[in-house]
Amino acid sequence: MVNINALGVIFPNTYDDLIPQLTQHRTMASVPFGGRYRMIDFTLSGMVNAGIENVTVIAKKNYHSLMDHLGSGREWDLVRKRGGLNIVPPYAQSHNKQYHGRVEALNSIIGYLSQQREKYVVLSDCNVAAAVNYAKLIDAHIQSGANVTMVYERSEIAPALMTANYTFTMDDTNRITEIRWNDYRTGVQNLSMGLIVMDREELIAMVKDAVVRNLLYLERDILGQSLAKLKVQGYCYEGYRGRIYDVQSYFDENMRLLNPENVTALFPADRPVYTKVRDEAPVRYAMDCRVHRCLVADGCIIEGEVENCIVFRGVKISRGAVVKNCVLMQGTVVEANVKMDHIVTDKNVTITTNRILRGNEAFPVYVEKSTIV
Repeated sequence: MVNINALGVIFPNTYDDLIPQLTQHRTMASVPFGGRYRMIDFTLSGMVNAGIENVTVIAKKNYHSLMDHLGSGREWDLVRKRGGLNIVPPYAQSHNKQYHGRVEALNSIIGYLSQQREKYVVLSDCNVAAAVNYAKLIDAHIQSGANVTMVYERSEIAPALMTANYTFTMDDTNRITEIRWNDYRTGVQNLSMGLIVMDREELIAMVKDAVVRNLLYLERDILGQSLAKLKVQGYCYEGYRGRIYDVQSYFDENMRLLNPENVTALFPADRPVYTKVRDEAPVRYAMDCRVHRCLVADGCIIEGEVENCIVFRGVKISRGAVVKNCVLMQGTVVEANVKMDHIVTDKNVTITTNRILRGNEAFPVYVEKSTIV
């Protein structure tokens, strides 16, 4: 793979407040997804598959699980003498602090950015699981001659996103003429995916200028006010994506992966999604268990009846239990004769014998991490 002339910067905490149930003890980037992955895996793997070998993750809070998951970056081939994976926690230096917007986050690593050699920088959030081809994105940015390229999808704005979104208006050449924030309009809009490509030195100049003027947000305060001076290009992503913004969307996007076509779209064979390897044993199915239309990760023990479920690593479902339409995160234990329907369990939850837990399609019930029910 040819090393592309770009570095990556990932913001793992941007949308934490939208889904406090899942981000109470972790970042949005480390939210488990799809049986064995974390949300950051899709962004980080996409960058690595494009040949980006220098990636910085600017953490804000609750980053212990993120650092545990990423480690040294070995699974993504980011253990390198130069570049590789760089995780920056808040207060790492005297001038670092918990950032509010991308400007403060980038200012905390402005010295690091100035020392790098890559021409371009790719900025990304972690609330969207998508098979973005970063190589094509960067190539399109170069070919367009734009100062900035912003990725968007054609989508309606979910009610939970009404106060946390950016939308674009573009001309016939896909040049962005207006950036709207907290757009409340109904119908299909050009909805930002939180992914930006631009020149590294130009970004540094923008951040330094914004800090002097006490600005916080890159899209709203800088790019949105500079559209007449800068050529800001839109790049439409039309592939499969799973956007997480509340418990309902988390449940729905996981359940969509029970469709093999969606799995194929999200995990293209030529651009694999890497994650932390745990070297667990294969799934153990009891002789009289029943499993139908499920995604089951390694290390599980299935003795009961499971239907339409996403089952993460190390889950145990005991004999006599009936589990339907559920998302069970790592280490969940379902004891004998339990009945569960439309439930999301966080890590290391135990559902004790004979319990009955039911939500419904429009209101999946969430069980907090390490809870015993």
